[in-house]
Amino acid sequence: MVGDRAALAHDDHPAKRGRHGHEPADHPRIDGVVVGIRRGDPLCLIGDSGTGKSHLLIGLGTAAAERGYRVKFTLATKLVNELVEAADEKQLARTIARYGRVDLLCIDELGYMELDRRGAELLFQVLTEREEKASVAIASNESFSGWTKTFTDPRLCAAIVDRLTFNGIIIETGTTSYRLNHTRSRQP
Repeated sequence: MVGDRAALAHDDHPAKRGRHGHEPADHPRIDGVVVGIRRGDPLCLIGDSGTGKSHLLIGLGTAAAERGYRVKFTLATKLVNELVEAADEKQLARTIARYGRVDLLCIDELGYMELDRRGAELLFQVLTEREEKASVAIASNESFSGWTKTFTDPRLCAAIVDRLTFNGIIIETGTTSYRLNHTRSRQP
């Protein structure tokens, strides 16, 4: 999903599939975050399930693509699986370089599943390749203190948090589920 309009048309982009019939999020900080893409600043969206993290990530990716930035949207597990396969096929450097060429890498659902050491190390390589050169935006349902469940090596976990927060923007989306509230509001 690299390029502006091409990014929006790619099948992996969630905006193409639609999210509850809504347009991508129009959060007041999105424009400021898009400015940070030029500087390579990271963005972390942290909050419980249903609080709009993925929606904001889609909105940011869409806004960036509409402004001409090259954007790639992926799930954390899908990215790690792709990196493991690339390493097994001796294509890791090429795959990491490909992820290094996009202006904004959006990684959704980081923290939902534990990553084995190899997967975490490969993800770390992608983050290091992009550090202070190209932006990474992540969405996670775990606060940083809970990331030791995803990244079981404490030193690696600390290094990943460091790379994702240095000069970055952290937006906490809260604990109240939009989907649950929406469902409750429709009940008689």
